[in-house]
Amino acid sequence: MSLSAALLAAAEPSPSPSVTGPTVPTLQDAQERATNAASWVEENWSTWLAIGLRVLLIVVIAAVLRVMVRRAITKLIDRMNRTAQAVDGTAIGGLLVNVERRRQRSQAIGSVLRSVASFLIMGTAALMILSTFDINLAPLLASAGVAGVAIGFGARNLVTDFLSGVFMILEDQYGVGDQIDAGVASGEVIEVGLRVTKLRGDNGEIWYVRNGEVKRIGNLSQGWSTAGVDVTVRPTEDLDRVKAVISDVAERMSKEEPWNEMLWGPIEVLGLDSVLLESMVVRVTAKTMPGKSLTVERELRWRIKRAFDAADIQMVGGPPVPVDDAVATDPTAGMAAPSAYANATSPQSQAATPLTPPSVTK
Repeated sequence: MSLSAALLAAAEPSPSPSVTGPTVPTLQDAQERATNAASWVEENWSTWLAIGLRVLLIVVIAAVLRVMVRRAITKLIDRMNRTAQAVDGTAIGGLLVNVERRRQRSQAIGSVLRSVASFLIMGTAALMILSTFDINLAPLLASAGVAGVAIGFGARNLVTDFLSGVFMILEDQYGVGDQIDAGVASGEVIEVGLRVTKLRGDNGEIWYVRNGEVKRIGNLSQGWSTAGVDVTVRPTEDLDRVKAVISDVAERMSKEEPWNEMLWGPIEVLGLDSVLLESMVVRVTAKTMPGKSLTVERELRWRIKRAFDAADIQMVGGPPVPVDDAVATDPTAGMAAPSAYANATSPQSQAATPLTPPSVTK
């Protein structure tokens, strides 16, 4: 090395450890780290595989169980429909639970049961998967329990409405198109929900009735209805003739359209319902299609009234019998004659006037 090169090398400052950048790992360091990672994987791969297989087994079992439960619920609903169809051979059994009503009810019940089953199965599977990863579920379950109690107290009316709606659907208390009396409101059912039932009132208004508030239900559209007509006649009428006229009206009405479809039985004359001094009541009834009793009653009254007019049978409540007008009397006939003392110039009045005493002179 020359002298000038030696002097330049001596003049350059030597690098300090604090100024230099990060040290570059050597090949030996990389080999050592790879060896450690491989050994760690070799030690834990069996644990990972066991956890993965356990999670996969839980998911598969939950999915299979969910499918089986949903199919079982579907078969149960179908069996309920076939049981309801067993009454179709009777005279009115087919209308007790019609096809459309069974379909709507089955869909609602099946949807609720499938949702509950899916929630329980998948929720249990999720908790089992979390426990597989050694996660402590005690705080989670405790928090869920406290939250559930708080929600239950805060939303108890909502829970009551939901449960009442579920049981109303399960028990088939009413359905869309039924005429019901729910106590708080009455009308035609236009929608049945798990929380609220919508009714169409007689004047067209819509009532939103919470299922939890309904304490009693009067369904006017299930089974059949009864039309009752009270015919009031005079006690002097011939009962056999009255019964014959009503029976003739009932027979002709039962053979005409559309009354032959609305009537589910013969129109019967039950007999005398009451006998009074000025009237007697004949009771007429008929079994009708649900919700058609008022229509049949109006038509039956109309026909009976026309038949009675043709047969000259007078009903109580007709036009009043005219009476002769009383002879007009003198309004002053009941008044007393005027007194003679009322006139000051009359002799009676002058005779009754007291005498004036004479004046005294001195």
